[in-house]
Amino acid sequence: MSNDTTPSELKRVKAEKRREEAEGTREAADDQRDNAEDHRAVAESARTEAEEFRVLSEQTRVLHEDLRAQLESVREAKEALRQAAEEARHAAEKAREATIAAVAATADALATNLAQMQFLEDARQTFRHFRTTDPRNVH
Repeated sequence: MSNDTTPSELKRVKAEKRREEAEGTREAADDQRDNAEDHRAVAESARTEAEEFRVLSEQTRVLHEDLRAQLESVREAKEALRQAAEEARHAAEKAREATIAAVAATADALATNLAQMQFLEDARQTFRHFRTTDPRNVH
């Protein structure tokens, strides 16, 4: 031992050194606690974002289902319109055929009336011819 250092002075130096080590350990522990708190905050933020994402995903799924139902409804309406158009086409075709038949019947009736009128006109002409002819000139 040296003359200027006493055992109590050595104890005090050791105690001071240990106190400084303890202070360093406490500061390291505080840093670790701060890091752990930061990690906890980041994890909580990530959990919150994940929950928001889950909610958005569920809303998206519901919207997708709604749109799919609307699309199916539009498809069914389109099919009903197609069938109605097909039925209207068939009805128009039948109406066209009926119109053609009616026009043909009218033409036949007109032709018959014309033939009768021509026959009557011929008969009238013949009758006039006989009336104007002197019965004494008939050979």
